[in-house]
Amino acid sequence: MSNGLPRRNFINRISLAVSSFVAFPTLVSASDSSKKAKVKNTSSIKKIRPMGFQWETVDPFLFCVHHEDQFPRGNEEMGPAVSLKGRSLGDDFIVKDGFRMYHGKKVPGFPGHPHRGFETITVVREGMVDHSDSLGAAGRYGHGDVQWMTAGGGILHSEMFPLIHKDRENPLELFQIWLNLPRKSKMVNPHFKMLWAEDTPNYLHRDNNKRTKVEVIAGELHGHQSPSPPPDSWASDKNNAVAIWNIKMESGGDWKLPKSLQGINRTLYFYRGSTLEIDGRSVGNYQAVDVEPDRELYLQNGNKEAGILMLQGRPIDEPVIQYGPFVMNTKEEINQTFEDYNRTKFGGWPWPKYDYVHPRDRSRFARHADGRVEERS
Repeated sequence: MSNGLPRRNFINRISLAVSSFVAFPTLVSASDSSKKAKVKNTSSIKKIRPMGFQWETVDPFLFCVHHEDQFPRGNEEMGPAVSLKGRSLGDDFIVKDGFRMYHGKKVPGFPGHPHRGFETITVVREGMVDHSDSLGAAGRYGHGDVQWMTAGGGILHSEMFPLIHKDRENPLELFQIWLNLPRKSKMVNPHFKMLWAEDTPNYLHRDNNKRTKVEVIAGELHGHQSPSPPPDSWASDKNNAVAIWNIKMESGGDWKLPKSLQGINRTLYFYRGSTLEIDGRSVGNYQAVDVEPDRELYLQNGNKEAGILMLQGRPIDEPVIQYGPFVMNTKEEINQTFEDYNRTKFGGWPWPKYDYVHPRDRSRFARHADGRVEERS
């Protein structure tokens, strides 16, 4: 373990928040690095490491999870229209018949759970996510949409994966990225912002008729500026050079990744494809590559379409104490967070159940805590 707890563990530990606080686990700073062997710095590559279900990240990011499930047709409750026997419902993280139920018992997903002290960035490539929270806000988003949620001083929310289609399969693919908040912003008011797919800029590059497409979720690329992040985010200050790009390269495609600033962390996550060369060094599928940020990188794809997620940003460089869904700077602040949650439940739960999903025929939308509503087709 390096920068966080596996997602299955931190969600399980939520139950501790409604009982008395118990012993503190050993935790690490986001600026700590693992003891794995490093590549000699004769090129732009600093380190290569394998990726698992949870991806190791570096400051200012806390971790990233890649969810990919081949969900079947949906039933009347928008759960799987197949038998769920043989599953550890409520804690189902083992792929069976192509999918996991996670913490859902009828509908897959993550029923109501609390957060404090950081941000979640949920990038949905395929499928739908239903959001509900303790502020009364809600939404349904997917197929390229991004929800950027600042947990700040505390919020209780659910992320369910409704299987909307009854006549066909409901595949899901998403990234959830945890971005830390600096000490000064840990207790800001929580809220979320939607970055709708149709508003997200795409940079296109062709080399020998091979196309590279870059979805600019955060940051700027060759004049393509992403929608602005929430105002209290570490990413809201351009000096922090936070960028989240999803890069898709056709087989045999070439592209030069432009250089950024000195003093930031930049990692490429090669999550789909066969082989990829970075400045002439071959990288295998499902490997993460830490690279020098202030050097232009030459990417050459292999014989299959490649998917690469890039995360970069200036490190916050503050102590990080994480206990499950809470990320603060000191153990005392974590203790206070448990006390606050026990007392207030971060506003309570205004929905009929913790695994609430919106009606099947509801299109993409976002209803914010201030009453503002966004409707999308």
